[in-house]
Amino acid sequence: MEGMLHPIHFFIIMIGLFIGIGLSILIAAFLYTDFQRIPPTFRKLDPGLVWLLLIPCFNIVWNFFVFPKLSESFKAYFDSVGDTSVGNCGHDLALGYAICSAVSIIPFVGCVTGLVSLVLVILFLVKADELKNRIPISA
Repeated sequence: MEGMLHPIHFFIIMIGLFIGIGLSILIAAFLYTDFQRIPPTFRKLDPGLVWLLLIPCFNIVWNFFVFPKLSESFKAYFDSVGDTSVGNCGHDLALGYAICSAVSIIPFVGCVTGLVSLVLVILFLVKADELKNRIPISA
């Protein structure tokens, strides 16, 4: 019985897996609605492509496209309406998240960068939601 996985360990692993998948789906859904609110002429990425973040391993690279492109899309829209109060629309947060997320696969370093990436993605999603709410629904 030494080489076998104890049932309670298996259960804990499965719970963690389901929570991780659920969070990934939730993040992709938030990003999808954010891209949807931006008028099509200002989108730097098609909203449907955010669902590619659910592909394991590929998402590490795809983060570098989705998150910064959302910031750039918001920036393009707000520049077009003359609103300069939005700064860089969270581009630094987006890039920081993508970098920390990629680095978090490195053993030992990943413990710290994994937590930092969690904080950065939360900050970015809050910023993106704030920006999304500033765009009229009919825009």
